[in-house]
Amino acid sequence: MSSLEGKVAVVTGGNSGIGYASAQALKAHGATVVISGRNSDRVNQAASELGLTGVVADVSDLNAIDHLVEEVKAKHGQIDILFVNAGIFSPAPIGQVTEEMFDHQMGINFKGAVFTIEKFLPIIKDGGSIINLSSINAYTGMPNTAIYAASKAAMNSYTRTASTELAPRGIRVNAVNPGPVSTPIFGKTGMSEEQLNGFAQAIQARVPLKRFGTPEDIAKLVVFLASDDASYITGGEYNIDGGTNVNPLLVG
Repeated sequence: MSSLEGKVAVVTGGNSGIGYASAQALKAHGATVVISGRNSDRVNQAASELGLTGVVADVSDLNAIDHLVEEVKAKHGQIDILFVNAGIFSPAPIGQVTEEMFDHQMGINFKGAVFTIEKFLPIIKDGGSIINLSSINAYTGMPNTAIYAASKAAMNSYTRTASTELAPRGIRVNAVNPGPVSTPIFGKTGMSEEQLNGFAQAIQARVPLKRFGTPEDIAKLVVFLASDDASYITGGEYNIDGGTNVNPLLVG
């Protein structure tokens, strides 16, 4: 794979899970990496562990995104890679969706993602790479995920249009659609341990490869899309889900 030596990458939500693994992998391939996240303790701990710069920024707050961009610009001038990874997963059945739930998920997963790109765009180098973290939930019709899934479907649609509009600058825009991945995001849903275990077993039974993905699995795809090896790839959506989306009715 092409080296990322000399490139600057920003990873939102880089303090845990897929973001953490991707920041680690981007750095291992030579990139200078900046991570962001909402929780100052977690951001500082992750930055210390990874040996890189961490900036506290909640992407649901546009002023916080402005601060993040200013910090990155002051230190690095321009960037080459933007991994728009920050997101939340808050399951709720239709009929029990509150305005607060809607605004919170859409505010981070879609609005926050869009304005992260909008505000970073002036300092992304021509020929750069934007990678958006989406989900196969955009297509699966999985119960209790209507708002989460809608936020990811919107992200995929935005990705296609952005790739067309940014092509004249040589900026590539792609989306990564993970399937079931073992990350801390599930522990933030408010579900009990028993519910989480039952949920995990039910989901895993429907994965043809019979395992959850790892953050490192996703990070490898992110690094590839960030690299010059993917220089002719834009506007794409890449399922990385152990075969789940092509076999939605498969049971154990």
